[in-house]
Amino acid sequence: MTSRLPFSRRIAIAFVLMTVVVSGSFSLGIVAVVHFVEDQLISKELRGKLNMVLHEDIKAGREPRLDARTRFFASNSADHPIPERFADYPEGFTEIEEENEATYVYVLEANGARYMLLQDQRDFEEREKILFSVVLAGFLLCIVLSWGLGVVMARQVMAPVARLAGQVRHPDQLDTSTAPLAPDYADDEIGHLAAAFDTTLGRLRRSIERERLFTSDVSHELRTPLMVISTSCELLLEQPLQDGQRAQLERMARSARDMNDLVRTFLLLARSGPAEAAEAATLADVAREQAELWEPAIRAKGLAFELIDEGADTAGHNPTFLRTVMANLLRNALHYTAGGTVRLVLERNGFRVEDTGMGILEHERDRIFEPFVRGAAARGEGLGLGLSLVKRICEHNGWEIAAPSCQETGACFRISFGACRAMDEARNG
Repeated sequence: MTSRLPFSRRIAIAFVLMTVVVSGSFSLGIVAVVHFVEDQLISKELRGKLNMVLHEDIKAGREPRLDARTRFFASNSADHPIPERFADYPEGFTEIEEENEATYVYVLEANGARYMLLQDQRDFEEREKILFSVVLAGFLLCIVLSWGLGVVMARQVMAPVARLAGQVRHPDQLDTSTAPLAPDYADDEIGHLAAAFDTTLGRLRRSIERERLFTSDVSHELRTPLMVISTSCELLLEQPLQDGQRAQLERMARSARDMNDLVRTFLLLARSGPAEAAEAATLADVAREQAELWEPAIRAKGLAFELIDEGADTAGHNPTFLRTVMANLLRNALHYTAGGTVRLVLERNGFRVEDTGMGILEHERDRIFEPFVRGAAARGEGLGLGLSLVKRICEHNGWEIAAPSCQETGACFRISFGACRAMDEARNG
């Protein structure tokens, strides 16, 4: 399972774990060596003292020459009988550590008799505790120092990575004039990563530039034939026509206007950054315009149409983008509503389009804005790009789009200008 800790934190933790293993092993080694040396040296010392007592003092008939901390016992001596509590101790060296007693015991069996030396070791134990306390304090200090060193080293290691991340994240990296990243770094892993970013960003820049040029060229080339179609429709509408012919020409003229708006939309989307419109229109103006265009078609299908103003603001918006978004949502409402009502509701910070059609399934609600995605109840031969275009326009302008469950039946799409307005106020403030 991949760790979610920051990489710098993992470096510091690695330093601490390495210190725990190394210094812990070293500390345990010190403790083990102290105990080993203690057993070997004290055992040798007591064995030497006991041999001296047996071969020199006892043979000479005098009292054992021992210091105040050491006592002699023998099973065959009435003057130095072995205490009952030590009678069963095995031959050799034994260390006794009890609550109020710290004693070394050395037992030797010779000629059917048991000889024993007891040496008080409380002073040595005190020194041993001091030594172990120093070892423990050094171990803990090493851990603290390793954490501090790990944090410092992590910052040093991560500094070029953080710098590279900031450069890659910068929006100017998609500009073709931006300098490559790799020359600013050493020929190491970070430099190789920067070179890989250069390669990937180069491909991305070329891809974006090709898309931008294609969209711009297509949008530019389509303007001329669309202008011809629109002009021809206007001229023909001035002539005496039958009702059916006039209706078809008006439909052609409206379609030409819609196509012209789409061309302008694609052209504006192809430009980098938010487009500054040469003109601005209020939400109410665009809504009335779209209502005049779509209400006849909606009513011709036997549906009711309502334009409701709940307090629309008077701020100016890009009319091309606003018309395209509103027209796509009204077209979808008309297409997917068999009976009932289509509503265009103007709000304080946006608008919403509601219908009483077949609605949107809950599991499809998050995917309907993706390109080429059509719902289970899709009709006709559409490609599923209308809502995707609406989503792109909203993202381009800083608007928000959602498909909440506004009613029991039908669909509801809400466009909010709140995010865009907040950015404008922050920029102007």
